[in-house]
Amino acid sequence: MTSSTLALQTATARTTLPNGLTVIAIENPVADIVASRIFVRAGQGNETSATAGLFSLLTAVLTKGTAQKTSLEIAEIVESIGASLGADVTADYSVVSLKTVSADFETVLGLAAEVLRQPSFPAAEIELERRLILQGLKSIKEQPFSVAYNHLREALYTGHPYGLPNAQVEQCMQTFTRADVQAAHSQYFRPDNVVITIVGRISPKLAVKLVEQCFGDWQAPATALPVRSFPPVAVNAQKIVTAQETNQAFIVLGYLAGEVTHPDYAALKLISTYLGNGLSSRLFVELREKQGLAYDVSAFYPTRSGVSQFVAYIGTAPENVPVALAGLQKEIERIKTTPLTAEELQVSKNKILGQYALGKQTNSQIAQTLGWYETLGLGIEFDEAFPAAIATVTIADIQAAAQRCFVEQSVSILGPAAVVEPLR
Repeated sequence: MTSSTLALQTATARTTLPNGLTVIAIENPVADIVASRIFVRAGQGNETSATAGLFSLLTAVLTKGTAQKTSLEIAEIVESIGASLGADVTADYSVVSLKTVSADFETVLGLAAEVLRQPSFPAAEIELERRLILQGLKSIKEQPFSVAYNHLREALYTGHPYGLPNAQVEQCMQTFTRADVQAAHSQYFRPDNVVITIVGRISPKLAVKLVEQCFGDWQAPATALPVRSFPPVAVNAQKIVTAQETNQAFIVLGYLAGEVTHPDYAALKLISTYLGNGLSSRLFVELREKQGLAYDVSAFYPTRSGVSQFVAYIGTAPENVPVALAGLQKEIERIKTTPLTAEELQVSKNKILGQYALGKQTNSQIAQTLGWYETLGLGIEFDEAFPAAIATVTIADIQAAAQRCFVEQSVSILGPAAVVEPLR
């Protein structure tokens, strides 16, 4: 079929192979580059307290050897043609990313298929990646904002995979075996759990044909695909105070917020843009420019398939913690009680839609965006539905969404003991 998706006058194909694998191919001949994303509908949200961090280890080792090739051989193939191949994990999915010139795409796709389907998980590579992950977790402890935010995340999502503590990840990471990694791969890395997006100077017909060649004989196990079921999350206000001798104190406010399919999703995206996106945002102007309270201040609302979070934060001088906390809370409360002006709403819409368009300029960005939407169960149509939803949000919608979301507030404060201890 043809589509104007992403404002490209290009051919687009969406196909499901007999084995259940979904292929989305978009021809974009502007540059001689083909980018692809291979999404697996399993990630950190599929972990438990006994498997915290398992998908981080799995994806780190995925490209480090196959039944036929060593890690070095894989790297040499990729580097010899100037391509890229890597794997990563997020809360809702795992992904293999590749990019190359069109003439080499068949070679790199075949290598990606081998990596995805026949990883060898060498013991030496597992040990190396385990050490690197543990080092990364250790370095996070030295980053004040990360510490404060992770404490908030863990408090918001008690008993939920999104809130697994880093301490739990560290504990599990030291005990994972090769068999654990293989078991997770066998359970979740299967064709009926995979979405492949291909964007670039390649016809959709050829793209689908190459996927069929590389993945068509991949058969799904006879066992049913595990169904991810998130536990309910209790909404209750909490305060976490962490004493740490730092030059800068951090205050992080958080609320549980609707998932991507929630009716308030578009309104909350606009609120996060209005409050925390850029030098003209409300929090920046009020708390940094006018009051001089902030080294850094912003807000964010991640897109999640499960319950999400709305977070606002400020980095401030330790002596300013009480007034900065009050100022941050005041601006959040103001959204609930004082309607935005028509101009403020329109500026926020222009900003979010402009940045959304800028985030889809390259083949890699397009492959990521459409594959992400398909993986979340939204379909590639969400690429047009999202801007349309933003355009229809009203001032009343903004205030109503704020009143529903900004109720039970959790707070994480980190700074020198003399400053934060009295706030407990």
